Amino acid sequence: MRTGTCGNAIWIEIARVLEADILGGVCLPGERMPTEAELALRFRVNRHTVRRAVAALRAKRLVRVEQGRGTFVQDAVIPYAVTRRTRFSENILLQKRSPGGVLLHAEETRADGETSQGLHIEPGRPVLRLDVLREADCRPLAVSSHYFPLPRFTGLVDIFRAAGSVTASLRAYGVHSYRRIRTSLSSRLPTREEARLLEQPRTTPVIVARSVNVDDRGIPIDYGVARYSGARVEFVFHTG
Repeated sequence: MRTGTCGNAIWIEIARVLEADILGGVCLPGERMPTEAELALRFRVNRHTVRRAVAALRAKRLVRVEQGRGTFVQDAVIPYAVTRRTRFSENILLQKRSPGGVLLHAEETRADGETSQGLHIEPGRPVLRLDVLREADCRPLAVSSHYFPLPRFTGLVDIFRAAGSVTASLRAYGVHSYRRIRTSLSSRLPTREEARLLEQPRTTPVIVARSVNVDDRGIPIDYGVARYSGARVEFVFHTG
């Protein structure tokens, strides 16, 4: 490609071709784009021309540039519904995506002030902590820490390893229905480890969701702190 068509600049034509690749699924969400050198070779132009084309895609929010890593196709933002029955797997399935959960760490620990408030227990009481990487179509969405009161949920970690779901694990303890009574959101930059797990730069914020779930008697059963990728999730609150 050496000249534009219909009087258009060459970089505009290149931007149109790359946009068609993205919208047509040739380049998938989250996928790294070819380098400037590779694109320059493909279109037989110099890097400056390629840079202008990529800048046009960035302006349309079709790609993002991560310093030191390259240019990536922008991730599709997933609407994440927050209701009285918020369930991760159900939310992801509603988006016609495949949910996943990878257990990162499990331990019995003592409730700090924040956790004890969420679970309505005395500080220092034993709790089970599960750290889980939440995924949609094998793309990481969140790093979640769940705290369950002990001794009520003793052994839950083994059940979770087999079931891969908090909801399914709770059923083993007779909790067939539970509801969300509180969700609070804040944002911050991720830690180095959070950025690594979420496969995002440390300059992209995470949304921190703190939540409390209770059983049908109103007793807190799960206090959660989840760090969602701010580039991939949009929270939608339903008040009805």
